[in-house]
Amino acid sequence: MRRRTKIVATLGPASETPDTVRQLIIAGVDVARINLSHGPLDQHLGRLATVRRVADEVGKPVAVLADLPGPKIRAGSFPPQGTILATDDLVRLVPGTGDSDHEEISVDYPALLTDVGTGERVIIGDGAVVLEVLDVDDHAVTAVVRNGARMQGSPGVHLVCEALISPTPEDCVLADAVANAGVDFIAVSFVRHADDVSKIRDVVGARARLVAKVETRAAVENLADIAKAADAVMVARGDLGIDCPLEDVPHMQKRIIRHCVEHGVPVITATQMLETMVNASSPTRAEVSDIANAVFDGTDALMLSAETAIGHDPVLVVRTMASIAARAEAEASYHSWGERLASVERLAHLDVPGRTAAAMTHAAWQAARDIDAAAILCCTRSGRTAIAMARFRPEAKLVGLSPDPATVRALQLSWGVTPMRVDTYSSTDEMVWFATERATGSVVMAGDLVVVLAGAPGGPGDWSTDVLRIVKVL
Repeated sequence: MRRRTKIVATLGPASETPDTVRQLIIAGVDVARINLSHGPLDQHLGRLATVRRVADEVGKPVAVLADLPGPKIRAGSFPPQGTILATDDLVRLVPGTGDSDHEEISVDYPALLTDVGTGERVIIGDGAVVLEVLDVDDHAVTAVVRNGARMQGSPGVHLVCEALISPTPEDCVLADAVANAGVDFIAVSFVRHADDVSKIRDVVGARARLVAKVETRAAVENLADIAKAADAVMVARGDLGIDCPLEDVPHMQKRIIRHCVEHGVPVITATQMLETMVNASSPTRAEVSDIANAVFDGTDALMLSAETAIGHDPVLVVRTMASIAARAEAEASYHSWGERLASVERLAHLDVPGRTAAAMTHAAWQAARDIDAAAILCCTRSGRTAIAMARFRPEAKLVGLSPDPATVRALQLSWGVTPMRVDTYSSTDEMVWFATERATGSVVMAGDLVVVLAGAPGGPGDWSTDVLRIVKVL
């Protein structure tokens, strides 16, 4: 089955060797993620170099996404054997980096006593322990354990606190470094407002595209502005499920995906999609349903984290996700999606460039249906034409052709787009001819009808797309 939902896989100790990276790409990875929260920068740059080298050898463009840490707060180390924080016990939280136990927990956040208030929740680990603040004095925060569990190591601490700043100064330094190294996307953690994305944009300029991670209630409330400021959005369900009631997360996921697809912003669904396969050789039925429902929602991409970074069989995980996604796509109602989008756009108030792109891509979608086209070929320098076309989730194959290798890689994050490298041409006729020739053999065959979208050379960017042709492949 032809899979059109893209796969993002995190590299880590279990998946960083050239041989494993090669197997992951062959299994279906479209975007490799490097998580800057763990390990030194040099290690991550080494993984970037490995992906670039192996992808060239395999002959498949693979984008690289660098994920910034954001304002990470950690508890001081618990004893090696672990400590039980029992429900209804009282604990003290103190600012500092000392060790922690069942009575007193050190929190590496100097402003703890001023930024935390009575009645607020403090989450330790990935939601395992929930504390409710009872009192704050000059020395400590006193809290009661509402949900208890065993704690080991130095778990993360989540504060429901608007004073946390994202991006951090460290994020800005890392963003500059990975942009210089040539990553394709940079994910900005704990975004609350569009300005948070703009701060990283000011650092990296056009050297990398930005992914806004929606993992706070504020980000959901400000989704429209954030999606407009970013190049892509991630539904980061882990921290979103800590900041918001768990029962709200599925509904937020659907809302975020729907908004992003309608507005031509690639969207990634992330966190615990195949968590069982960190240790097991097969997923749970619930995980299979979760992936399928994300596909039905219309997500551009599905993301794997620990499953490929530290899991016992990263390649099997990717194969499993690819198989589930392809099967779900066979049942997805993309025809209805395109019709609904066309209706939405007729009612929307778009600016002039947006109306042009909307009209041309709508016409291409309709024409492809009417003539049963084998493919829609999008000639694009920045990738915007192909991304705009992908909003309709067309049944025809979708190809993005660009002379820019960075654009070719970046299109691997967009639903259904097969990216291809082409030369730069001096006329629309040349562009259409060579685009069709480039796709022939691998995507379309002689006798097929294809729809070609292009813009006049020298026009003001890809939103000036003003050419639609129907071509019979010779």
